[in-house]
Formats: sequence, structure tokens, C-alpha cells
Amino acid sequence: MNGSVALDTVDLHILRLLQNDARTTYRELAAEVGVAPSTCLDRVTRLRRTGVILGHQLRLDPARLGRGLEALLSVQVRPHRRELIGPFVDRIRTLPESRALFHLTGPDDYLVHVAVTDTADLQRLVLDEFTSRREVARVETRLIFQQWECGPLLPPAARTAAGGAGQVHGADR
Repeated sequence: MNGSVALDTVDLHILRLLQNDARTTYRELAAEVGVAPSTCLDRVTRLRRTGVILGHQLRLDPARLGRGLEALLSVQVRPHRRELIGPFVDRIRTLPESRALFHLTGPDDYLVHVAVTDTADLQRLVLDEFTSRREVARVETRLIFQQWECGPLLPPAARTAAGGAGQVHGADR
């Protein structure tokens, strides 16, 4: 694994807990993991410094913000050249409807997760922001009925040692 960081069981326990609730205090983490709060702070600082922890995000409910319809847009870009892809990616990332953008292998070049108000808004988005672009050859739309959070993300050896990919020890989800 390129760029991987050595993690012990305490680090992994801290990561499990923070992935389930990033607002957990150092005092609460330390008590749960069984180390001093100062040790816990040092470990979290090291995990940030080494790039294991990239940041914290606030999750919002799109429906409560008036964006109750979510979809995945499979986008094919032709020709698939760097001078077209850069501006395409930049534009899609600035759209308020865009939630995530993935560059893919296979017949589709991009997968875009969007949140819109309704089907008319989705149609407007596809026509005005995607198919109107000269480099977009095709867009295929799939509505999202329901989604679930998964995790926590752990190194492959830790997941195997923890008893399999489906188990999360000591974590509330």
C-alpha cells in the first residue's frame, strides 16, 4: 500500500469512534479507548499530521433543504481530453446541486451525485448544465430511492483482524 501509515489497535479504535461521531471530545475518546486525554490528543494530532484524518464534515439532510430528489448521473465525455475535462470538472463541482463527482473507468467517464427539488429541476439540470456542454456525449440518470452510510473505513488487515468487513466493534451507527 503506497503512503499507508502504521496504525495500532488504539489508533484504530480512535478512528472507529471518530468516524461514528467526529464531535466526540478527547476526554470521551480517551475514556473509551483507555488512554490519558493528553495521549489521545497526541494520537489524533499525529493522525491528522500524517494525513489519515483529512478533516471533519457536516452532513446535511438534502430533503430538509428543499432538495428531496437525489440522482446519480452517468456522464460520457467525448473526446476524453484533458483540455475539455478540466473545465467540465470545475463547472460540475461549482453547481449547488452537485454532491459528489467521480472519474471512472469503463463506458462512462463520470458519475455525479446530485440533489434537486423535483423531476423538473433534475430535467433542467441535465439539459442546461450537462447535455448543453459540447464535450458531453451522453447522460444517463438513475434516481436514488434510499441510501445508507457504511463504515467505518479501516485498513484491510485491521478489518480482517476485527472479525470481518461487517463488524464494527464498540461503535454506534
